[in-house]
Amino acid sequence: MTVTIFPIRLVIVAFMMLLAWPFAFLASVGRSETIVEPQCLWRRVVDMVLKAIMRGMWFAGGFHWITVKGRKALPTEAPILTLAPHSSYFDAIPVTMTMASIVMKAESKDIPLWGTLIKFIRPVFVSRSDQDSRRKTVEEIKRRAHSGGEWPQIMIFPEGTCTNRSCLITFKPGAFIPAVPVQPVVIRYPNRMDTITWTWQGPGAFEILWLTLCQLHNEFEIEYLPIYTPSEEEKKNPALFANNVRRIMAKALRVPTTDYSFEDCQLAMAEGQLRLPVDTCLLEFAKLVRRLGLKPKSTERVLQDYGNRARKLEGEKLSLDDFAHYLDTPISDMLREMFALFSEHEDNTMDIREYVIALSVVCRPAKTLETMKLAFKMFEAEQDGAITEAELAVILKTALGVADLGVSRLFTAMDAADTGKITFDTFRSFMAQHPDFSEDYLYRDNEGLHSCPHYSPHHHAAKPSLFSPAGRLATAPIKTANGICPDFSPKDHSNSTGGLLKKHN
Repeated sequence: MTVTIFPIRLVIVAFMMLLAWPFAFLASVGRSETIVEPQCLWRRVVDMVLKAIMRGMWFAGGFHWITVKGRKALPTEAPILTLAPHSSYFDAIPVTMTMASIVMKAESKDIPLWGTLIKFIRPVFVSRSDQDSRRKTVEEIKRRAHSGGEWPQIMIFPEGTCTNRSCLITFKPGAFIPAVPVQPVVIRYPNRMDTITWTWQGPGAFEILWLTLCQLHNEFEIEYLPIYTPSEEEKKNPALFANNVRRIMAKALRVPTTDYSFEDCQLAMAEGQLRLPVDTCLLEFAKLVRRLGLKPKSTERVLQDYGNRARKLEGEKLSLDDFAHYLDTPISDMLREMFALFSEHEDNTMDIREYVIALSVVCRPAKTLETMKLAFKMFEAEQDGAITEAELAVILKTALGVADLGVSRLFTAMDAADTGKITFDTFRSFMAQHPDFSEDYLYRDNEGLHSCPHYSPHHHAAKPSLFSPAGRLATAPIKTANGICPDFSPKDHSNSTGGLLKKHN
């Protein structure tokens, strides 16, 4: 197929995109980003021509027929369409079928050729350089959603990242903040061989294009579910609205849901010298941090403030009431769950320094050295700025989110003078000389402590993971990115405060 059908299809697909460009350019010239022009005859003709060209492009790519179930709602009925699961750039098919608007990064409009096609559908642009971009994006979505059908419908993939369709991850609230009726839309790729999935690990964009164009036929199915009108409670609570819509979509897809999100994937894949183990409780901690709204906007400043306050407490144990007062948040079931991650059985108290370390890892997972510097600052003795082996064990097991950790060999290696203490400068120097110290001194010395196996196309396992294509889970670790094993299946993580989450018990 690579030497026969692939080059032919690739040429035709490229030609179709080139053919679409002048029509998109013509329709985009002089168009306002804030006002919708009347849909006059020539604009309707251009819209129909572009839909036909895009359909021809997908046909040339092997998507010979597209199964459509249900009825697409009118913009006046449902101004927002929520699509899931998001697993590939081929998810653009329903966008080209409807010419609905989407949410995209602002840099996309500057891509030659493709940028013009993007601007034609009047997307909501998100600017990475603008710190206030998130708020502006939400305001623009609300403005369009409340226009009474004047603006085109907005298609939003609320998962916020690509998964392999094994379940639906937590929906971001952006599509649900306007509190207007939405139409859930589910996407299926029934092909026996999955060449579609484009996720954090596995084949890259060109390899997916190559494999897909080499298939004789690619199946695609889109189903428009009934319009979902939010209740008064859901209008006030976008997270509840999003969760209820997700549950309906998961039922239609016959897949489970999981409470993990895009941010958890970022935590899992961050590069750093402390690679999180499979059974870390930090994912559960990160979820609770989000739900309680405890993730700081000014990360560095807030963490330093927390560190200074924790240092002044000098290891004093806090009760649940003290913990709530420290965070300036009311006691709730979720706060109790978080407290349980750090509390000890004996007196039901916690060391606030451990919370600060865990928060630092979640907020800046790639900055191992900064987290360790903050931890040393909270634990070190005033007279010599050093910590003991027991204190190092507490710091590292908290940073890894595990119940127990032996650090004797690591501490001995760093304490060359056999003083029984080490300073942060000693630790930093050791890290520089031993970049793989966690693998060499922690994972090898602690039975049952397993780091994440990374993915390779040459290794296979029976159980696929959420953030990789099915069947692409490597059987041996590869020392590349820092990360936990991103296997977030509900059957493995159904108990929110189960055994793997109790760090001290």
